[in-house]
Amino acid sequence: MDQCIKSLKEKFAQEPYARMFGIEIEELEAGHAILKMKTNEMMNNLFGTTHGAAIYSLMDAAFELTVNSHGTVAVALGVSVNYLSPARPGETLRAEGKETNRSRKISSCEIRVTGEDGRLVATCQALAYRMRDRLPFLPPEAPPSP
Repeated sequence: MDQCIKSLKEKFAQEPYARMFGIEIEELEAGHAILKMKTNEMMNNLFGTTHGAAIYSLMDAAFELTVNSHGTVAVALGVSVNYLSPARPGETLRAEGKETNRSRKISSCEIRVTGEDGRLVATCQALAYRMRDRLPFLPPEAPPSP
């Protein structure tokens, strides 16, 4: 396994915010991530469905991993989210992040969240600024991908 991906998985598993939501990595490779999150009643909104902020947290985690999977720090420039159908408490949601374009300084990413039945729950278009800095938790012998 690529050292960058391995280190990113290990660091993400320790991230307090992701742990609070129970967000887990299913797949991770350069420019692509699939995460899952089981919703619960603590994530509910006024209408008894999963709050958009909880769904956004899942999308943001997929974005974070997708754009940082090349070994250099990438930070959000802008995010546009569309909520398309409600998520129910107890449902496992999946977010798939795909890098659609990457230059030396900018990464464009699309994230799709689906419910257990395959319906589209939310979509997201996001841009990240790619810094030159290596991810701070990479071991010295693991150079970033070009």
